[in-house]
Amino acid sequence: MVKDAPRWVVSISPHVKSPESVEKIMWTVVVCLLPPLILSVFIFGFQTLIITLVSVGSCVATEAVSQKLLKRPVTVSDGSAVITGLLLAYIIPPGVPYWLPILGSVMAIYVAKHLLGGLGYNIFNPALIGRAFLVATFPVAMTSAWLQPIRDASVFKYMGSGIDAVSTATPLYVLKHYGVAALIEKFGSMGTIYSDFFLGWRPGCIGETSGLLILLGGLYLIYKRYITWHIPVSVILSVGLFTWIFGGERLFTGNPLLAVLSGGVLLGAFFMATDYVTSPSNRTAQLIFGAGVGALTVLIRLKGGYPEGVCYAILLMNPLTPALEGWFKPKRFAPPKGNEK
Repeated sequence: MVKDAPRWVVSISPHVKSPESVEKIMWTVVVCLLPPLILSVFIFGFQTLIITLVSVGSCVATEAVSQKLLKRPVTVSDGSAVITGLLLAYIIPPGVPYWLPILGSVMAIYVAKHLLGGLGYNIFNPALIGRAFLVATFPVAMTSAWLQPIRDASVFKYMGSGIDAVSTATPLYVLKHYGVAALIEKFGSMGTIYSDFFLGWRPGCIGETSGLLILLGGLYLIYKRYITWHIPVSVILSVGLFTWIFGGERLFTGNPLLAVLSGGVLLGAFFMATDYVTSPSNRTAQLIFGAGVGALTVLIRLKGGYPEGVCYAILLMNPLTPALEGWFKPKRFAPPKGNEK
């Protein structure tokens, strides 16, 4: 005799009813991430679209194979692997070989996600683990395949070019090694730098250059209440504050706006540090988490070996999420134990 499935599941209050689903949220995030990809084609060329498609396809294929091997339901249609593929492509240079994202995808999906239990159980952000793996194993490609922005709509300019022939320096590299004067000499006046960096016309990773498009996507997610402002704002403010204090030749002479617009701070703040699984849900804990990401980002930028620090800052804060959730527990609605009537 087959036992009937239960018609109702009763759980402890409080109950929250919402029309949103995981799939709807995931695919909305995907749509919010598409404008930076479209812009990257016009800034760095058509090969950024190929790199992104390879990354997304590899993540989806790895997700399906991993779930088959681990005898779990195949859930590639929920959009989570597509987001990982997009984010992985967005944080690698636009001049890397096409096969490189495949290796990062396997590390991100199979190792960082499914070997740790699958969606909802991973400790670290999978896309950032994929990038960290690529930086460790292919440091030359991941630190030198930067492209000069295209300004004449010749989107096939870099197709087939070797990275040695087209490499350029990123703003963070120039700032770290040569200072603000060299940055102005290379990219123009401060006014030009602010406007170009905000719009996206600067060297950098595929999806991190346009502060404007990332802000629009992030603000839409806040409007839809898929994320809250606490982590993005605390990340951005702490990066600006600590850069202002320690980032100049003397104390309190750093340039906070330049620090926010020059690297991957905005992409990390809105689309990576806010990952549901690897970041805390309590508002106070989110503020501390974001401030920690910002402080570590500035520390790595100023004292570390790499010009950028957002990736490793988020990865270093991810394991603290369970502790932050324990320190800042949500308000108890039920009466204290022993006082129940």
